[in-house]
Amino acid sequence: MIGITELRNTERELHAFRTRVLLSAVVVLVTFGLLGARFVWLQLVQHEYYHTRAEDNRIAIVPLPPHRGLILDRNGTVLARNYSAYTLEIAPRKAHDIEGTIKMLSNLVTIGSRDRSRFAKHLVEARNAESLPIRTRLSDEEVARFAVNRYRFEGVEIKARHFRQYPFGATASHVLGYIGRIDARDIEQLEALGVEANYRGTEYIGKRGVEATYQQWLHGETGLEQVEIDAGGRGIRTLSQTAAHAGRNVTLTLDIRLQQVAEAAFAGRRGALVALEPSSGAVLAFVSIPGYDPNLFVDGIDLQSWKALNTSADRPLNNRALAGMYPPGSTFKPFMALAALTLGQRTPKSTIQDPGYFILGERRFRDSRPGGHGTVDLRKSIVVSSDVYYYQLAHDMGIEAIAGFMQQFGFGSRTGIDLEGEASGVLPSPQWKMKRFARREQQRWYAGETISIGIGQGYNAYTPLQLASATAAIANGGALYRPHVVARIEDPRSGEREIVAPQLVRQIPLKPEHVAFVQDAMAGVNQEGTGARAFAGAEYTSAGKTGTAQVIGIKQNEKYDEDKIDERLRDHSLFIAFAPVESPRIALAVVVENGGFGSRAAAPIARTVLDYYLLGKRPEVPGQDAASAATERP
Repeated sequence: MIGITELRNTERELHAFRTRVLLSAVVVLVTFGLLGARFVWLQLVQHEYYHTRAEDNRIAIVPLPPHRGLILDRNGTVLARNYSAYTLEIAPRKAHDIEGTIKMLSNLVTIGSRDRSRFAKHLVEARNAESLPIRTRLSDEEVARFAVNRYRFEGVEIKARHFRQYPFGATASHVLGYIGRIDARDIEQLEALGVEANYRGTEYIGKRGVEATYQQWLHGETGLEQVEIDAGGRGIRTLSQTAAHAGRNVTLTLDIRLQQVAEAAFAGRRGALVALEPSSGAVLAFVSIPGYDPNLFVDGIDLQSWKALNTSADRPLNNRALAGMYPPGSTFKPFMALAALTLGQRTPKSTIQDPGYFILGERRFRDSRPGGHGTVDLRKSIVVSSDVYYYQLAHDMGIEAIAGFMQQFGFGSRTGIDLEGEASGVLPSPQWKMKRFARREQQRWYAGETISIGIGQGYNAYTPLQLASATAAIANGGALYRPHVVARIEDPRSGEREIVAPQLVRQIPLKPEHVAFVQDAMAGVNQEGTGARAFAGAEYTSAGKTGTAQVIGIKQNEKYDEDKIDERLRDHSLFIAFAPVESPRIALAVVVENGGFGSRAAAPIARTVLDYYLLGKRPEVPGQDAASAATERP
């Protein structure tokens, strides 16, 4: 019988065991070798990389948005300032159920329908935003209430934010403009300028007016803060900080008290007024009525308010002074008279017989006064505003001569004012008409069109700013200055000032005696002519010209009756003026939409503005006692 030990192959088993041990040892060694190599790779080769990543997880670089610069008027009155307040914000990427979160938050703080609609608007417009406000300007009680329940709301934080405030509300809104949330278009523009890095953490940017034009000065320099954070992303302590530098303060040429008087003088009517300093082009008042309250845009305007502004028949967002184009009407006549003298078409004593109409071919052009003005010389043509005189003058001069002369005063081209969105207006000429119309029969220039141009009608269309600038050029003897609304820019840290110097666009070649003649005729308008009623009893000498511009055409044999015409189709009322005549300090242009005769609506507004600026007289306001109404201008 063979034993069990004899059946086993001891040598073979031992060999197999040794092989397994060896393989295991190899596997163990290779494994530890790989681990060791990985350890060396991570601890030595990749040390800097992972150390940096660890620090990034522990340390956050937080941008510190700068305080926006102030905007002040020429006397130092603050027109746009900043204040800090707490904002309740939701991070869309962290809040899983936004609607549910808002519903729960409404149990702690008041969240109205406008807050919800504004948040929804931001959610669509700023999809990549880290956080969006659901409520702004929280009270201390609301802040405390949320702080106690903070753990319940993932992705919801309370942040301290800077807010813009416009203490005068809608006053001068079209000059100041407003700020709004940075959108995709703004980012593209910042990237094109190469300044996007300076806008990290900045959520608002100037959208219109001075806020937009002087954005780079008002914004300031963004700072940085290194903050140690916990696993939840909340700050523990500040490690280092580079302070933000506040934006520069911008001082305007505008007089806010004069602006208030000018806006109030419109008494709710639509229109525009621009008042300039003839010696420099500085803007003293810049009115577009109605305006809007820029404070509506500070938190991000809600849909209801935005719709109301955009659908209003009064178009409050339209800057009438800068982009509104109106026929100048008879305010064009002083420029026509100056052209006639300069080009030798008339002398001061040139007269015509004004029967109340002018006939060209088979067409009769009527005067505003039935029966006419009788014998009319050049001065009287301005004082009484004879249409027939200028029908004849335009016919004799021709459209080419008219357009060439008027171009020197800036008609039909942008003034270059430091505000965005300026319209160029329309200075008619045969060349302009060929570019304007596509069909050949529309491109032809007709003699009858020249007749209408002579009294400021036809294709003539200019902005109130252009009209005020041209009037200032008559007042100062032919110097055309570039209008500007900013007087200086100041660094609040260093006190360094950048003064905006007057910029002469051109000196129009005019003879002093011709300018003096037209100035005297315009003074006659306010003393004995169409503006005499509005300027009766004035304590200063002023020069002016009334104007009435048609909104719709009237048939040749049809009489204009404004009582039978819809209010928005009635004639516009215009007036240009400067004062004092002997040494002009202010020149202005007024347009009252659908206001009728210039002497009735626009001239009294001009008188109110000049009285305040030159004498410090405030107009009497119902409900205000006489003593306060006569308060001197500061």
